[in-house]
Amino acid sequence: MSKKRHTRPWIEVGREISSSRAGILTAISFALPLAIWSLVSYTPFIWHPDIRLELPASRADSTSVYVTGDHVGKDFFAEFQDAIRAENEAIERGETKSSRRSNTRQIRQVASLAIRQGWLNADQERDTEAIFYIWQDLATGERVSTRPVLSEENLYLVQKNWTLLSAAGSEYSRESIPSTPLYKLVPQGRPANPDYLPEPLAVLKAGINAFTNEIDEGETSMAERTLHSVKIVFSGFLVSCIIGIPLGMLCGSISFFSRLIEPFVDFFRYMPAPTFSTILVAILLANDAPKIAMVVLGTLFQMILIIAKTTRLLDNSLLEAAQTLGASQKQLLFKVIGPGILPNLYNDLRILLGWAWTWLVIAELIGVKSGLTEFIETQGRWRNFDQVYPIIILIGLIGYFTDQFLAWLRRPLFPWLGEPIGPKSRAVISCVAYVPNWFKDAVDRRQPNPPRT
Repeated sequence: MSKKRHTRPWIEVGREISSSRAGILTAISFALPLAIWSLVSYTPFIWHPDIRLELPASRADSTSVYVTGDHVGKDFFAEFQDAIRAENEAIERGETKSSRRSNTRQIRQVASLAIRQGWLNADQERDTEAIFYIWQDLATGERVSTRPVLSEENLYLVQKNWTLLSAAGSEYSRESIPSTPLYKLVPQGRPANPDYLPEPLAVLKAGINAFTNEIDEGETSMAERTLHSVKIVFSGFLVSCIIGIPLGMLCGSISFFSRLIEPFVDFFRYMPAPTFSTILVAILLANDAPKIAMVVLGTLFQMILIIAKTTRLLDNSLLEAAQTLGASQKQLLFKVIGPGILPNLYNDLRILLGWAWTWLVIAELIGVKSGLTEFIETQGRWRNFDQVYPIIILIGLIGYFTDQFLAWLRRPLFPWLGEPIGPKSRAVISCVAYVPNWFKDAVDRRQPNPPRT
């Protein structure tokens, strides 16, 4: 009789799970939020409070202009449709006046539809002649729209409009545009998330386009913006380390410096760093210097206190043994305390570096807006949130992979700790090693070619 194989449970108090299970749970931790986001975005009956317009229209009683892709509330959408139907009924009763000029604008209502279908290119959005024949093809069935599928109501309105448009002949001319009012197509749309929560696929496409689309001369590429933001974070963090590590070690090891420095540092860390932005610009002008200083203000004071606490946690028996052997105060600091706290200090700096990334957006808004934050602020102002999310995710990915790289680097830096190097860490370091070359290539592509001799 074969023995039943005993499998350890996944959940055990005080026990580490296997590396394979750890890898599965790591994948799930990232996949689960994405799955929830996708479920909310692509399942209409769960939560879709908005309607994304696929066939817009303009209302006579409103100055607002709606275009394909705009989001409106469901209640407003129903009201919007009823208002357009009421305008068409007024045209039917002969209560509305029009002109060739307004009718020319009206027939362009199908331009965005034709572009999505591939019948026109973006440059033909205002090509009245090309759009004129689109109406003909839709009315006669020569073309059938699939994005969106026109409702029976709109197909009927297309045919009525074409009857008016072709009254002077089926060949286009400026004079063929009638002055009789044309009917407005009723807005169509599909259920959608609010514009501040775009669909995952739209975010992915926008992110790829942001890095691959050609930009105009004189504009800043996304690779250059990213490198600028990375420079701000690491420059500020480096300055914090130069000041904070020595002060933290002195506060943690010598009572004189602890009583002299820590009370003010503990007080100052509660002051909101952004309130100093105008002062920093006044002192350091409006380029990168005040941005770097903001990162320093956001991390330095916490760094001093954290490193002081880490220093105090050093085993006192090491200091006593060194003093017994005749070590001086200087030797205690540099030969005992420094090496003794180094592994824990390294972990503290990893955590504090993540803190520095949280100050990036505030820092880059100081003075002249720059880097990734400028792009986020500009696109957010125009409610292009599908452009905003990729940059937010990019900042998170840079921070995450930087942290994983530093976690991997801890093992070769401190081999006496005996921590093994796993396959996950090797995969992370491979990804991190690829990134600098990718950005270098992206920046090089932006450089003008040297003139031929």
